[in-house]
Amino acid sequence: MKSIKLNTIGQTRWWWVVLLVGILLVLGGFAYWFWPEMGYAVASQIFGWLLVLAGVVQLCVAAGPDRPKGWGWWIAGGVIDMFIGFMLVRSVILSEMVFPYFLAIIFIFWGIEAFIAAGTGRRARYWWLGIVNGILLCLIGFFFLEAGWVSDMMMVSFLTSIAFIYWGFTIAIASYEMKPIKE
Repeated sequence: MKSIKLNTIGQTRWWWVVLLVGILLVLGGFAYWFWPEMGYAVASQIFGWLLVLAGVVQLCVAAGPDRPKGWGWWIAGGVIDMFIGFMLVRSVILSEMVFPYFLAIIFIFWGIEAFIAAGTGRRARYWWLGIVNGILLCLIGFFFLEAGWVSDMMMVSFLTSIAFIYWGFTIAIASYEMKPIKE
């Protein structure tokens, strides 16, 4: 009997670009973890530019001739990432004030997206990992909301480094699912 392979991400020949973005995010997270004195403003600027890069990659993947399943989510995520990224790099003062709230919106959006992807891929073997990923992403988002509300810079710095690392690993792992299978 033929097995059914469900893939909500889809396959593209640009999978290596997504892997590169994931690696850059992990490196940025560890750099911020080990050198937090480089400043809150610098972290928001780096994160803003990485969001712009991630948004461009998402739009390129969704607009390609071999666009993946769920390409509408790729477009929505790319537009949201680019909008928030450009808002962060536009003004250092603005980005310092609203940085935790922007990150909260991003991670809660990704958490909801992970829940929906897990629900649509319930025939897959490890569909429940999407639920776990959604819970973790929403928790990170709610922690950013809390950190912004109490204006706790140390908590935001710690969460930022964790967010960079987690987001990078998630994207890097997802890129391997995007690699086309040669038959």
